[in-house]
Amino acid sequence: MSCILHIETSTEVCSVAVSEDGQCIYHKEDFEGPSHAVTLGVYVDEAMSFADSHAIPLDAVAVSCGPGSYTGLRIGVSMAKGICYGQDLKLISVPTLKTMCVPILLSKELPEDALLCPMIDARRMEVYAAVYNRALKEVRGTQADIVDENSYLEFLEKHPVYFFGNGAAKCQEKITHPNAHFIPDIHPLAKWMFPLAERSFLNDQFEDVAYFEPYYLKEFVASKPKNLLANGE
Repeated sequence: MSCILHIETSTEVCSVAVSEDGQCIYHKEDFEGPSHAVTLGVYVDEAMSFADSHAIPLDAVAVSCGPGSYTGLRIGVSMAKGICYGQDLKLISVPTLKTMCVPILLSKELPEDALLCPMIDARRMEVYAAVYNRALKEVRGTQADIVDENSYLEFLEKHPVYFFGNGAAKCQEKITHPNAHFIPDIHPLAKWMFPLAERSFLNDQFEDVAYFEPYYLKEFVASKPKNLLANGE
């Protein structure tokens, strides 16, 4: 039995959700941002009030760990850590790009050999991207890619590849291989974090609240040029 509060602030969208035993029971999103500094606290209060009014005690807080906006991730992680400290809860980190795959897997019928390539915009023709198979096994890890006509050919020559996220639309003119498919309107949202967070909870995969930082702020960014920072932040 688990009840998890989910926080997602890696892009311009601010979202919060609550899941119980692997099912999303509450969610709220703001697509008019970025206004995380103003919106997130209100949304978290409402989500926690919902759980309290249904007599559902929280067991953990799950937060998006990047990549994404420096400011957004910093606000989300700070909020998550504060709640964990204040209520003595476990902290779970969920990769942003993997979260974006969840609605695709839940709603689309994909070929057995399909690959998923979530993309987060990093300005110009740059994106943060990773490649996963249908089991969400990492085929290629997160990288900061400069997209051109030859991008992802090693995957496109062998598999149908589905591109989505706020970095994908601008790549359609460059990625024209017949195996390339683009899915619109996919965002990393808190309501899609629950399958990944629940798996971590069941496997006792928790973060150290005192030392945890988003993936964006650690080794990933340290190895990338400064001009590849998401959203220019």
